[in-house]
Amino acid sequence: MTKNLGPVTGIAIRPAAESGRFDQTSIALHSLTVLLLIGQFTSAWLRDAVGHESSHAVAILATHRAMGLLTWIIGLLRLVWRHNFAYLPPFPESMPKLQQSIAKANEYGLYALIFLQPMTGLAGVLFHGMSFELFIWQVPALLEPNPAIRGLFVAAHGFGAKALLALVGLHAGAALFHRLVLRDGVLQRMWPWN
Repeated sequence: MTKNLGPVTGIAIRPAAESGRFDQTSIALHSLTVLLLIGQFTSAWLRDAVGHESSHAVAILATHRAMGLLTWIIGLLRLVWRHNFAYLPPFPESMPKLQQSIAKANEYGLYALIFLQPMTGLAGVLFHGMSFELFIWQVPALLEPNPAIRGLFVAAHGFGAKALLALVGLHAGAALFHRLVLRDGVLQRMWPWN
C-alpha cells in the first residue's frame, strides 16, 4: 500500500518511491529539525551550566530563542510539505499494527511539541514584561509582568522539554532497533545518505 503522489511527479520524488525512501526534501527537513533540537537542548543546558545571570547566559538565551523560532518554522514547513508533496513510504509488511500505531503516535507527539515548545517559551518571555532579543531585533516589552502566568508557561516549557526529550529518545531508539536488531531498512528510509 503506497501513498498516491498526487500532482507531484518531480525527479526528487520518483527515486524515493523506487527506493522505498522518503523524498529528499522530507529527509533534509528532518535532518535540519534534528540539528535544531540538538542546538535547543544544548543551549538550555549551557545556560544552566553558566548560570542564568551571567553575561554568557544572555547570549545563549538569545540563541535558544532564535533556534526555537527556526524550529517552529521548519516544523510548519515539514507539515505543509508532508501533507501536500511528500512521498511517505509504507511501513514494512513485517511490522505489527500495534508497532505502527505507536510509531504514528510518537510522530504526532513530536510534531505537537515542536509547535508547542516555542509557544510556551515565547509566552514565558512575554509575561516577564521585559524587552528581549530575537535574531538582530530588540523586541520591546509587549505585556505587563505577570509572575503567576509566567510561572505557568515556564513550568509548561520545562515539562514540554522533558516530554520532547523522551519522545526523541523513543524515536531514535526505535530507529536503532530497526537498524541493529530487525534490519528491516526503516532507518535507511530517512537517513540522509544512501
